[in-house]
Amino acid sequence: MRIVIAGGHGQIALRLERLLAARGDEVAGIIRKAEQADDLRQAGAEPVVLDLESASVDEVAERLRGADAAVFAAGAGPGSGATRKDTVDKAAAVLFADAAVKAGVRRFVVVSSMGADPRHQGDEIFDVYLRAKGEADAYVRGLDALDWTILRPGQLTDDAGTGLVRLEARTGRGPIPRDDVAAVLAELVDTSATAGLTLELISGSVPVSVAVKSVAGN
Repeated sequence: MRIVIAGGHGQIALRLERLLAARGDEVAGIIRKAEQADDLRQAGAEPVVLDLESASVDEVAERLRGADAAVFAAGAGPGSGATRKDTVDKAAAVLFADAAVKAGVRRFVVVSSMGADPRHQGDEIFDVYLRAKGEADAYVRGLDALDWTILRPGQLTDDAGTGLVRLEARTGRGPIPRDDVAAVLAELVDTSATAGLTLELISGSVPVSVAVKSVAGN
């Protein structure tokens, strides 16, 4: 498969790129800064320098053309203000989804956040973030041209992955290593039977591949 990842230099994205490259997939990561390119090459991914905050739909679609799947893993990141929650976590996700439709890439996986909700109340930065993610998710769900899956991990940690997770429509809150999020994403990209599902993810007792197969088609 050829898979294009938005936010290719993110902590989850770099892990995902290593997994996909190791299993023989062709993977490209969209990055904002040229100096990030070597990190992607070391992960086995092709770096694509493109700023999703200023690019057009046509420009992004050109990078997506010929891909078998697209993964939105970009984020404004900690320390960013409310404005970038809107321009990255919402607007860039919408742009990437529209570009996937234009490029004819049906399989589309979103890394969202537990608690994402377009109706989330509050004015703190994290409130704005959850609202932006929720609005982006709602937009993607409305695109019939995409076979979308939305993944909402719990509290992200840098602990070593265990390969054991809980993946359900509702899991309740809990931690999850970024290693395990990447492993689940690698399975989801390959499992179009999970299309149309919004899934929460925390650490658990079920092997990743079994967890993904158990929700597929539900």
